[in-house]
Amino acid sequence: MRPNSKILVIAGSDSSGGAGIQADIKTITSLGSYAMTAITAVTIQNSLGVKSVVPIKPSEIKNQILFTSKDIRPDAIKIGMLHSSEVIDKVLESLGKIQVKKIILDPVMIAKGGAKLIDKRAIQVLKKKLINKVHLITPNIPEAEILTDLKISNQEEMKLAAKRLINMGAKHVLLKGGHLKSKEVFDIYLNNSCLKIFKSKRYQTKNTHGTGCTLSSAITTFYSCGKSMKKACELGIKYVNSAILSNPKYGKGNGPINHLNSMKITKKFK
Repeated sequence: MRPNSKILVIAGSDSSGGAGIQADIKTITSLGSYAMTAITAVTIQNSLGVKSVVPIKPSEIKNQILFTSKDIRPDAIKIGMLHSSEVIDKVLESLGKIQVKKIILDPVMIAKGGAKLIDKRAIQVLKKKLINKVHLITPNIPEAEILTDLKISNQEEMKLAAKRLINMGAKHVLLKGGHLKSKEVFDIYLNNSCLKIFKSKRYQTKNTHGTGCTLSSAITTFYSCGKSMKKACELGIKYVNSAILSNPKYGKGNGPINHLNSMKITKKFK
């Protein structure tokens, strides 16, 4: 089986394998594409939480992006954990040089266990310089609250926050609603001409580690193979729901989901 597309992931590593670069590679591979990586940090963690974060030098992150892309040009880029303003600046320099059009940003800020993964200055740089350079941003509710300075407690407030992100320069927004207390999960998709609410069943499980990383990588994969952004989001959500439902029940805390949910795709579909 030949890969349908090539995707570069710029993100942190998760030693437990459930989130971060590891989840990205598993997702992209399961969906039939080829994954390359530029690691921004090494996290020491398991299902119970994050023990420590070891940052990679910003210059070396830039070198990973440029050297990899010079040899194998990516069709799309997924960006995850960017822990400092210096890292964001180097990533922006790299993106300017390789000129890849399809870029998805998952603004990773807080780990599932509550550990903070990004500093305040980096958040400001991300808001001012990076959001308007990407095609889609996929924040969860706590991340959207940080980015928009809004309190989000219902669907209407989610829509308001998504609109604010559009006004900040995002072309497309998928605001994930899993943190709201409700029987169903509502994810808000918005661009300048379309509002779509994706409704999903909420599964009663603690094993949801890596859902955000997995979703953004799934969306990137579908988008890189020719799907529209809205359809890529729809298919990505379906993939994650299936991975949650069939989770392997590993770990004593927030365990990983099951990335072995292959959905065959071709580069031609629209």
